[in-house]
Amino acid sequence: MRLDKYLKVSRLIKRRTIANEACDAGRVMLNGKIARASTAVKEGDIIEIQMGKSPLKAEILK
Repeated sequence: MRLDKYLKVSRLIKRRTIANEACDAGRVMLNGKIARASTAVKEGDIIEIQMGKSPLKAEILK
């Protein structure tokens, strides 16, 4: 699944367009590397989102 679609479906980010913009701005990291919106995600990946004052860190379980 694409990263931007996963962020929307998992409700980490409300809209897919906002997820796309966050990826383009370099605010989303996947396994410690800056990720593009089209990057494929899989179980075990760790997502870090820098939005607002506190960063959000999540691991994909399923």
